[in-house]
Amino acid sequence: MSWELWLLQHEISVRLGFFFGIFLLMAGWEFLKPCRRQKYGRLLRWSNNLALVFLNSFLLRILFPAAAVGVALYVEEQGFGLLQQLPIPIFLSAFIAVVVLDLLIYAQHVLFHKVPILWRLHRVHHADPDYDVTTGARFHPIEIILSMLIKSAAIIVLGAPAVAVIIFEVLLNASAMFNHANIRLPKSVDKLLRWILVTPDMHRVHHSQIRVETDSNYGFALSWWDRIFKTYRAQPQKGHLQMDIGVSGLQDVKQVCLLPGILLLPFKK
Repeated sequence: MSWELWLLQHEISVRLGFFFGIFLLMAGWEFLKPCRRQKYGRLLRWSNNLALVFLNSFLLRILFPAAAVGVALYVEEQGFGLLQQLPIPIFLSAFIAVVVLDLLIYAQHVLFHKVPILWRLHRVHHADPDYDVTTGARFHPIEIILSMLIKSAAIIVLGAPAVAVIIFEVLLNASAMFNHANIRLPKSVDKLLRWILVTPDMHRVHHSQIRVETDSNYGFALSWWDRIFKTYRAQPQKGHLQMDIGVSGLQDVKQVCLLPGILLLPFKK
């Protein structure tokens, strides 16, 4: 059995295995050796952040039963997209697709910061007053739906193979939990790793309340794009332990920590 066929047949197991494995690893690391002292207890934030994750998963299953992998399988069957026209091996087309899709996520992230109506949605992610592994999956349902539509369109245009979409989504989810974790790598490891991947210290800068820092370090998995497009910022002005996390002016616990307030946040001034 080829590796592509095996991955397609075991997609759910692979994705769930990586999700729960990385989540438990990061959560355990945070518990044993956290980087920052948190303002609120885990019970309050985690119960509401994870409730939002389950709500988003439920909505996506209803609205997009085939999900992104289903779109990619249809693209392969019909021969749509650029990569389907190129006579290249599957491992190369998969690599290209993963890199291009990661660039798309970077561009989408910048867009959601720059367009005011999209920022209203995205600030749900930034309004989390603490920064940990659950922050990486805290997004408003409307943003999740828009992201799925953008991703599906990109898969069709690019002609991304289904195996590449699986690899990309595993990488995206794993890296989101990793770089949002309340942990700190040794400086030498962080310095080396961030030439390729977004590290927790690198992405934490992006969650600063200082606007120039919020508008930097947009990458989720690969760190190249911030350097290439000059949105890279090495460290926060106040340091990682003293920097202010969240969105300035949004401090009401009911609005930023509880699920009803989180869902209504885009519609509040």
